[in-house]
Amino acid sequence: MSGDIGEGAVVDPGTMRGQEWPCLRQFCVFMENRVGRLHQLLRHIEQHDLRVVALSLVDTVDFAVARVMVDRTDRAREIFNLSDFTFIENDILGVELPDDPQPYVRICLALLAAEMNIHYTYPLNYRRGGNGAIAIYVEDIDQATRILEAQGMQLLSEGDLLQDDEFF
Repeated sequence: MSGDIGEGAVVDPGTMRGQEWPCLRQFCVFMENRVGRLHQLLRHIEQHDLRVVALSLVDTVDFAVARVMVDRTDRAREIFNLSDFTFIENDILGVELPDDPQPYVRICLALLAAEMNIHYTYPLNYRRGGNGAIAIYVEDIDQATRILEAQGMQLLSEGDLLQDDEFF
C-alpha cells in the first residue's frame, strides 16, 4: 500500500492536527483519592523530562481526576500508556490573556455572545510578551476557535508550549 491517500479514503482528523493546530491536549488522569498519589503522578511525568504547563484537580471522597497539560503530548501519551495510570485525553483551548483591564471578562463575553458554554477553565504556566494564558474547555472547540480568533484573541498551539517562555 502506498503512502498516498486516495479519493474517498478516510483520514482520522486527530492525525491531521499537528503542533500548530490552535488547540492543546489535556490528559485527564483518574486516581484513587489517597495521600501521595498526586506526587506519584507528577514524579512519573517529570522523570521523563516533561514539563507540566497546567494542572487542575477535581476530587471526591473516593477518587480524583488530575487534568494535566505538558509541553510534549506525544511523549506524555507514550509514558501514560506504559504506566498504571488510567487516563483519557481531549482537546482544550489555550487562550493568551489579552492586554485588557479585564482579560477574563473579554474572553467570556466573546463566548457568551455566541451562547457558548464554558465547562471549566484553569491557568496555564505560560507567559509571553507579558501576557499569561488560560485553558478553556468548551462544548464546541471548533466554533469557539472561530469566535475567539474573530475577536482577535491569540490561541495557543502545542508548538507554543515547546518554545521558551518567561517563566523558565
